[in-house]
Amino acid sequence: MKIRVVQIWGFLMTVMGWIFIACSMAMEGWKIASVGGMGGSSIIKVAWHWSSLWRKCFTDSTAVTNCYDFPVLWSVEGHIQIVRGLLMAALSLGMLGFVLSLLGAECTYVGGKEMSKHKKIYAGGVCHIITGVLAASGYGVYAQYVSAEYVTPGPEGLQFDLGTPMFLGWVGSAFHSTGGFFYLWSVCKPLCGGTTCKAIIMYTP
Repeated sequence: MKIRVVQIWGFLMTVMGWIFIACSMAMEGWKIASVGGMGGSSIIKVAWHWSSLWRKCFTDSTAVTNCYDFPVLWSVEGHIQIVRGLLMAALSLGMLGFVLSLLGAECTYVGGKEMSKHKKIYAGGVCHIITGVLAASGYGVYAQYVSAEYVTPGPEGLQFDLGTPMFLGWVGSAFHSTGGFFYLWSVCKPLCGGTTCKAIIMYTP
């Protein structure tokens, strides 16, 4: 497969992954719990408690929502600070990966000579892979906290389930890392193979 085609696939995968991760950070409903309904309260038939990285809300059956925005950074729960930090670091590193990948892409006319462009693509691919790992770790931290809440509910007795943003984020993490591997694959032969050939020629008697 041509280098250019592989790099285009890598670019598309990483762009989709970065967008998914960014959207998941802004979405509501990272964890959701329902109250009432079948066998529940006769006054409130169904109500939902849901939370995100930025606030937690309560919605009753009349669609009235009351929210509590999380306060400043240093007074937020520890696991939320960790998840925010991991995802923000992932998005920042992903942006660096985009810059390096565009400079080193075969279809662009910037970035220096051919070998220099290959090295930039390689570095960009590593950045994208690390981005996927950081993001997946952030979602894993949050999921572990939600599962612990489910097993041992708090005073309110709410058992939360994972919301849509979690799964969207995991898919984005997989896309990001896969795109990074595509970038590495595109320059593996020029970098590794070229070095091997030069070494053989140099030491040929």
